Amino acid sequence: MTARPADFDTRYFRSALGRFPTGVTVVTTDGGSHGPVGLTISSFNSVSLDPPLVLWTLTRKASSLSYFQRAERYVIHVLSAGQLHLARQFAQGSQASRFAGVDMTRSPHGAPMLADPHCAAWFECHNHSQVEAGDHLIFIGQVERCHRGAGLPLVYHAGDFDLTPSREPLPEP
Repeated sequence: MTARPADFDTRYFRSALGRFPTGVTVVTTDGGSHGPVGLTISSFNSVSLDPPLVLWTLTRKASSLSYFQRAERYVIHVLSAGQLHLARQFAQGSQASRFAGVDMTRSPHGAPMLADPHCAAWFECHNHSQVEAGDHLIFIGQVERCHRGAGLPLVYHAGDFDLTPSREPLPEP
C-alpha cells in the first residue's frame, strides 16, 4: 500500500512536532584540519540497550554533514537547564565561533568534547551507521562511554528553549 500525500503544509507539521518537548544536545566530532565540529540538535533518542545504541538526525543541508558522515566517533552532550548559552552558541555562526570561549577536552577514545561538568549527560559514540530519511540523515551511534550528571535537562518545546522546573538533584549511583 502506498502512502497518501500529506494534508498539511511544512509549517503546520513543524508546529505540530513542536508540541512534543525534547531534550537539547550538542554533538561534537573531530573535523581534522578544520578543528572540532559541533552543533545543537534536539533530535536525539535511544534505540537499544543491548547493544547500547542512540540516534540523532541532521539535515542534508548542514554545512557540517560531511564531517559527521566521515567521523569515526562523536560525543552527544545532553545540556542542562543552566547551559542555554551553549545551546544558542552551537546553533548558529561559523564552527570557529561556536567553539569560541568554550573549554574543550577529549573523550576517553579521543573525540573532542565539552569540558563543562554541568552537562546532564554525555555519550561517546562509535559512528555505527547512517540511514537516509527524507531531507535528513539518521546517525546511529553505538555508545562506548557515557556519564550522567545530577542537573536537570534543557528542553526544546514549541519552537523555543524551555527550562525544566527546579527540584532536588538525583543522588549519584
